[in-house]
Amino acid sequence: MRVVVARVGRALGVKGDLLVDVLTDEPERRLFAGADVHIMGSGRTLRIESERPHGGRLCLHFAGIDDRSAAESLTGSMLEAERAEGERPDDPDEYYDDALVGLEVVTEAGERIGSVTEVLHLPAQDVLAVRATPEAPEILVPFVSEIVPVVDIDASRIVIRPPEGLLEAQEESGESS
Repeated sequence: MRVVVARVGRALGVKGDLLVDVLTDEPERRLFAGADVHIMGSGRTLRIESERPHGGRLCLHFAGIDDRSAAESLTGSMLEAERAEGERPDDPDEYYDDALVGLEVVTEAGERIGSVTEVLHLPAQDVLAVRATPEAPEILVPFVSEIVPVVDIDASRIVIRPPEGLLEAQEESGESS
């Protein structure tokens, strides 16, 4: 299984170095010398020869990318890394998106709300998109501990504590669209 780990920015210098925006909380597990990364949607794999911090970003050099023109051809590419099935982040309060998609969502009282269909990464916070059925209105649940106190991957269940009006307001807006 692959996970997105970085977005390639601009070339740095004339020897093929590239600045990348890190999109993973675990760059040390994914973006290190000797690691292979895949260019999303291209079928192309690159091996990282070296990595170093540079002004709040990461500077990578890939095997076979040895001049500025070759580096510039990668600008804007999304990089993915392989992740073992069932692998979990080191931090017990972090989750991979694909581990959350499909989990059943219930309230603390046991009322079934639906299943997670997507994890949205918004500027303010992450949000869980939840639907009871494919035709049902989407319910957006802020993924913060006050509202989502329990995530149990092993039981395939998320328990939420929705603030007053969260479920009703979104159901009403879904019915009128």
